[in-house]
Amino acid sequence: MNIPKYDLLTNTDSTLFRFESIGTSGEISKGIAYTKTKKKTLYNLGFGDLIFDPAQNRYIIDDLAVSDNGDRNVVLATVAKSAYTFSEIYPDRNIFIRGSTKARTRLYRRAISLNLKELSETFHIFGAMEDENGDVFDVPFDSNGDFYGFIIKRK
Repeated sequence: MNIPKYDLLTNTDSTLFRFESIGTSGEISKGIAYTKTKKKTLYNLGFGDLIFDPAQNRYIIDDLAVSDNGDRNVVLATVAKSAYTFSEIYPDRNIFIRGSTKARTRLYRRAISLNLKELSETFHIFGAMEDENGDVFDVPFDSNGDFYGFIIKRK
């Protein structure tokens, strides 16, 4: 994607990432986490503001925060950059992406659609649906589709 990206810091196994969003509200720490799901090869991509939770005495990722820092596209490109890194290290792991709200899931669909040609050079991209048992499965991606989320698989 021909969009500027922030520098990423990562843990030793490249499942946690951190970066600083720099915009109209100043610097905001962001976190990205790749976590196992109940499917062996499917990992959830979660991201949001990185905040310290004194009750838990640790940092957490707040995926409901609305930063309005004026750098949405740079933030999304940085998250995509982490997916390239994660999937390069773990090509057998598929990535599940879903917004914390329906509006965010639609935003991710638009971002994928706008960059589909470039993303498709590295990834197989699918829409994700959920069946009556709560199991997630992939279907062909459609820029106009109404999906539960998205699944990307490294080629």
